[in-house]
Amino acid sequence: MIQPSIAIRPARADDSRASYDVFLAAITDLSRRLGTPWDPEPDELWTRVEPMFSMLAHHAVEWWVAENDGGEVIGYARSLERGGLFELSEFFVIPDRQAAGVGTQLLERAFPLGRGEVRAIIATTDTRALSRYYRAGTTAQFAIPALAATPGTSTGNGSPNGSLEAVPATLDDLVALRDLERATLGFERGDEFRWLLDTRQGFLYRRGGAVVASAFIGPGGGIGPASASEPALMPAVLDHLERHAAEREIKEVTLDVPGPNGAAMHHLLGRGFKMDPFLTVLMASRPFGQFDRYIGFSPPFVL
Repeated sequence: MIQPSIAIRPARADDSRASYDVFLAAITDLSRRLGTPWDPEPDELWTRVEPMFSMLAHHAVEWWVAENDGGEVIGYARSLERGGLFELSEFFVIPDRQAAGVGTQLLERAFPLGRGEVRAIIATTDTRALSRYYRAGTTAQFAIPALAATPGTSTGNGSPNGSLEAVPATLDDLVALRDLERATLGFERGDEFRWLLDTRQGFLYRRGGAVVASAFIGPGGGIGPASASEPALMPAVLDHLERHAAEREIKEVTLDVPGPNGAAMHHLLGRGFKMDPFLTVLMASRPFGQFDRYIGFSPPFVL
């Protein structure tokens, strides 16, 4: 039973920073327990991730927080819904209140059983959380390694015939962006593309006049989401994004690549990218999407 001193309530807009503080406490504790310590400066990291937290708050269909009797937020859970894709974006409880019933109450509200045509979670490898996600009707599909490197200026574009053309994406390209991602994931991101175009540099990739790929890169070097009509196009897209980052003197490029995306993994490892030992895992109620030609958000809160 949840302790009487804990209250579960719907989140408010002003809960974003408190939610971030819970996320950071939980993730740094998990990284230490896994032997991959991570200790960022909290305010500096908040500056980088605040746009993502704002987007998740704006698009959330469920966002619940747990607070103690002093009004301090000690846990939260949030989910997004894109058509029939129901995705738990975050689920974190501060370390000293984990395994005490708080998480169960949050998960029941933010990710209720029976909701969604497909239920999905990008999960850490915390075994306690993974067991909850299995009970929530999802099964591990594949690992999502994180990769990083200092961007170089390779001149090859990875295209089989060198004919891939990259052009900046604008609001006029919303239909093309949505159609391509629907064909790749099976679900449409919808209005999130407006946020992406406002906060990240987007590109469309054309071959013979037809849109065959799209990708976004943030000002800090985070790549994603990226979609392609065929896996063989991924090296061309990634080569272009790496050159773009190098030309703008971005210090590091990061991305989280679905395990089935062998074309991207082989290309990046060949370019000297290194895998972070801190893995995430896609949990889903059933297989979906064509992840051999897709890269999700970095950081990987959602696909």
